[in-house]
Formats: sequence, C-alpha cells, structure tokens
Amino acid sequence: MKQKLYSFIFCRLFGWKVVGTIDSNLKKCIVIAVPHTSWWDFFLGIFSRGIINVEINFLAKKELFVFPFNYFFKWVGGAPLNRGRKENKVDAIAKIFSEKEIFRLALAPEGTRKKVEYWRTGFYYMALKANVPIIPGVFDYKNKQVIFNKPFYPTGNIEEDFKILHSYYKGITGKNPDKSFTPK
Repeated sequence: MKQKLYSFIFCRLFGWKVVGTIDSNLKKCIVIAVPHTSWWDFFLGIFSRGIINVEINFLAKKELFVFPFNYFFKWVGGAPLNRGRKENKVDAIAKIFSEKEIFRLALAPEGTRKKVEYWRTGFYYMALKANVPIIPGVFDYKNKQVIFNKPFYPTGNIEEDFKILHSYYKGITGKNPDKSFTPK
C-alpha cells in the first residue's frame, strides 16, 4: 500500500520516475546520492526508497534531531551523527555495518548542499573497510528521475575508482545547477 502511495505521489503528481533498483538480496551497501544541492533531495530519496521498497538508512547532523523532528527522522531511517566528536567516523560506521544484518547507508559525498570541487572520501573508505559495494544514486532534476545504478565494488585504487564513480554524474545537474558537482 505504502509503495503504491509513494509511486502515485512521486510519479503521477510530481512527474518523476525511478530508474533501476537495489536488489533486496544486497543487505549491505553505501548509496551515494549526487548531486546534493537542495533540501528537496531528502524527499526524493524518501519517495524513491519507498517505491523500490528497500530499507535505506541515512546519517544527518545531530542538530537536526531535536524535538519534534527527531521522531520523524528516526522513523524514516535516520541516525544522528556528532560531527564534532573526535572519533574515527569511518571506523565507527564500518562497525555499524558489522553489527547489523541489514544496513544500506545513503549519503552525499559532497558533504554539503553548496558547490564543491571534490568529494569527501569517507564513504569510499567506509565501503572498503566494511567490504560493501557502492551504489551510485543520481538525482537528475533535468529529466526528473532518480537513478539507482548497479553496485560498484571499490578496488582500493581511489583515483581510478573515483574516475568510474564520477562517470555516472557527467551532464547531471541538481535542483540548483550552480551548486551541482561537476566531475572532472
């Protein structure tokens, strides 16, 4: 029922579509959501996740998890991240992967909705350490589609792997094109 409701709202009312999926047998992965230029990206992710009917979690700055919003964010799969704490985030998140039977983590490698020239590398090292694939997810506002690409397994050669990952985003612009990540 929820899947049909999400599909009706997202596809029929908003005119968007979801291309691809995440195999439900893939219990652990990191979904990168690019480009991340607007708060609307969060809602695209929520609707897309509901349409493909796959549980996907996310991390957000702990400042967002205040009453009454904390209940909503936790309900939709969010977990607060203390960005100020002096802990190795890669190790902490890799540990979560080892402790959970199902954990698909969505995050934006840009780390912000502002224009960036480079991605942060934490997601890549998390995937390596946890031995999980990366799913390149695309927010294509021009064509009104959210794309889930096939799993990419990092090799440990970050320069070459980023060339491959960046290739999924050539010519893609976010809601705010001037803030979109442009692969080199």
